[in-house]
Formats: sequence, structure tokens, C-alpha cells
Amino acid sequence: MQKDKKIVIIGGGLSALTTAYYLSKHNIDSVILEASPRLGGRIQTVKGGLGTPLELGATWFSGIHTHLFSLTEELGLKKYPQFSDGISLFQTKSFEPPQRFFVPESQTPSYRITGGTQKLIDTLEETLRREQIYLNCKVTDIEEAGDGLLVKTESGKRFTADHVVVCIPPHLAANKISFTPELPKELQSLLPTVQTWMSGAIKFTIEYSEPFWRQEGFSGMLYSHAGIVVEMYDHTNFEETKFGFTGFLNGGAAGYSQEVRKEYALKQLAELLGEKALEPVSYYDKVWTDEYISGGPQMISRPHQNNGHPLLQFGYLNDKLFFSNTETSAEFSGYMEGAVISAKNIVSTLKKLCL
Repeated sequence: MQKDKKIVIIGGGLSALTTAYYLSKHNIDSVILEASPRLGGRIQTVKGGLGTPLELGATWFSGIHTHLFSLTEELGLKKYPQFSDGISLFQTKSFEPPQRFFVPESQTPSYRITGGTQKLIDTLEETLRREQIYLNCKVTDIEEAGDGLLVKTESGKRFTADHVVVCIPPHLAANKISFTPELPKELQSLLPTVQTWMSGAIKFTIEYSEPFWRQEGFSGMLYSHAGIVVEMYDHTNFEETKFGFTGFLNGGAAGYSQEVRKEYALKQLAELLGEKALEPVSYYDKVWTDEYISGGPQMISRPHQNNGHPLLQFGYLNDKLFFSNTETSAEFSGYMEGAVISAKNIVSTLKKLCL
């Protein structure tokens, strides 16, 4: 196998890092160009004031996500089931008491990664060499140059490549990267319409010094049609020594300041779970609309619109350019599993091209 093939991977999320990891196992070198100051993409774990790992991005997976399961085991990561014991709440109207229900133990529970989902990103990063990763490196142009491709960045850096794998959301690539020669018309029309999963979502997480809800017999699980918090789950760590919640806020709250969102969220939780909810150690939220995920407003007519589309499975510019991330996967698109599947598929393709 030739070892001098140059592979440039655009993006630094799970699909990109998994691609680089599996390429390295086949002695195929690559570099990662990430526009933001950090790796992880839509995986982002922050530490609370007491050190609790708090998820602002992707969190859960299950036994049907076999490729992700295999990857975490291969990397030596541990998992544990999402806590769901106790009384769960469903709030239909703000002026009526919430409905109470119990969630039976599932045969296929949701799992979380011990230490936070960021452990998956950090462990993948540790398998790569420092010089393979470029942060704050925003790609603006990809040009065909003889038998290869020339990748230009906003800062003026240039990279030559035999193959380029675009691992950012297709909608973002269509709006932020110029391709020369132009991509086929049907692909140009498709890319802006591929829904970016989590785009526009507001993920929140709260840290507490004690699990007061568990002490009162609540699971921490909440669904609401009436408050700013529309979905919430217990976010206690594996060791059950650090405590909190994570979930989603109503998308309309994006227009509020973070302080106002926090005020409304805590007020809602206090009404449902008691006054102790007003005493968090830490509160964080993230509106997923920044320049590293969104290429601008997008009209979505149905969930996962055009995710896994057949046109996203082909190579372009004479099999030198590929699109590969969770939205391109024909299976579990939008999930971490989809990112891993897409990485495995593109590595299989690149292995054949690099022989």
C-alpha cells in the first residue's frame, strides 16, 4: 500500500476524527482542518463548578448502534445506562398539574459515556499526531489541480491532497466552500437542502450539589408543552457523585438572552420539583446556530430531509472529493452512529483508492 497519499479531512467532529483514526490503522496518513478552536463538532462536554461533566451536544446511544458500540469498546471507553427510575412528569398545560408516569425498564436502554461524550473525542484525538490537526483553519476553496486537489483556507494556508473528505454538514459546505470546477448541478441543488441535525436546537444543562429530585422519588425525566423546558433527563455521573439535568429548551427561546432562559428554566423546574431547583451550582446552554454548524437559515419540510441521499454516496472531481458525515449516512443519519458508519464507509473507499 502506498503511504504517501495525502488525505485532507475537512471538519473536526466525530466523523472526521473516526475517519482519521481508521485511516491510521491502515497506515494511510491524513490531516484534519477544523474551522473552530476545538474538536468535537456537535459533541461538546463542559465541566460544571463541581466538576460534573455536562453535555451541550450529543449524549445518548443504544445497543442498536453497533458501530459506535464497537468503536467505544475498541478505544477502552466505558458506558452506563441513562437513569430513569422514579416518577416522570408530562406537563400539558401551565395551569394544570403535570401528569405523573413511570417509565418501565427498557430492554434496550439509552447509554452515556462515562466521563462525558467528550471522552470519545479526546480519546480519538490521542490516537493521532499533533501535527495532523489544524484548529482555527477555515476552508474556503477546493480546486482541482492536476491529479490532486488544492485546499485553500481563510488564513492563507494551502494544502495539496490526493483526496479530500468533507466531514462538515452538507448545507454548511454548500454555503461556505467554493468548488472549482463546479460540482454537478444536481449535487449543487441537493447540498443546501440536506437537513443539519441539531441545527437550531437549544441544549441546556444544570449542575446541582445534591440529587434532590431522586430523594423525592423523581426520575428527573420531564416532557412539557407548557414551559421553556420541553425535554429533560437526569444527568448524574456514572459514580453518582455529581448531579444535574440536561435536555432541550423550546426553540423559540433562542431570541432570549442566556440569563432570561436560565431564569425561565429554573422557575419551571421549581414549580414542578420544588424550591431546591432554584439553587443550581452551574447553568449552561447552547443555541446550535453558530458558524461552525449552520450555513444560514434552512427550510425543512420533514425530519432528516435528504439525509443519506444517494448523491452523497459518490465521489466527485474524478473520485478525489467525497462527502462523509452523519448526514450522509444512509443509516442512523443525524446520530453518532451515523457519523461512525459514514467514517467506516469512506475509509473502505479510500483504502481501495490508495492501494
